[in-house]
Amino acid sequence: MSAHGPVCVGIDPHPGLLERWGLADDVASLRRFSLTVVDALAGRVAALKPQSAFFERHGSRGIAVLEEVLVRARDADTLTVLDVKRGDIGSTMAGYADAYLRDGSPLAADAITLSPYLGFGSLRPALDLARANGRGVFVLALTSNPEGAGVQHAGGAGLSVAGQMVAGARGENADAAASGDDGPLGPVGLVVGATTGSAVRDLGLDLAAVRGPLLAPGVGAQGAGPAELAEVFGDARDQVLASTSRAVLGAGPDVASLRAAAERVTTTVRTALAR
Repeated sequence: MSAHGPVCVGIDPHPGLLERWGLADDVASLRRFSLTVVDALAGRVAALKPQSAFFERHGSRGIAVLEEVLVRARDADTLTVLDVKRGDIGSTMAGYADAYLRDGSPLAADAITLSPYLGFGSLRPALDLARANGRGVFVLALTSNPEGAGVQHAGGAGLSVAGQMVAGARGENADAAASGDDGPLGPVGLVVGATTGSAVRDLGLDLAAVRGPLLAPGVGAQGAGPAELAEVFGDARDQVLASTSRAVLGAGPDVASLRAAAERVTTTVRTALAR
């Protein structure tokens, strides 16, 4: 984030974007789209974020493309956040962790997204394996989809479900720091939508105390600008990794245009997050 700017660019090869690029909705086009994004932006942004669903919909051949994307980014020394939003219990959660966080796994990423709504403690296999292997996780905490508030705000200030996720992440990062992890941010981040308005304040959430990265969807095409970022993140703005997709991907397939779009978004986000 310090070297490349606080922006994570999604790799979201959904049918509409493939069509916009003049591509068919097939595996060959999926591969062309995804690797073009990697080759255009590797080394130029803080991270790339493949959305697993758009690869999974093409079956095993789509997953093979996802594996290739992760390897290509790794070879280019660019971090990946694999957006899989997995969440389960016991041995099943351990299986997901092994798939995405184990050294040597063909689907291993630098970080993954996790859904904690079977309880924060159900994420234990992924939390432990990520930390052991120098990887990270982003736990869904306060998302910007309209349906999310009914669950995440439940309980109100001081007792909300979102608050429990914030507390869980804070505890994990404090434990990592106590065990000798002296990095500026801990291994457990949160997903906090940049368009959630006053919810952080209303629910009494202390995001700065988490000491973890805050993956923030909603910047750019979804409407979050300087005012929204200041309202949502306040004193935690230096922890924000803004996630963008359409604002950059829509500039393709030309590589120079993709790079120019990423630079514009990065400049905008840097300015928006400045204190």
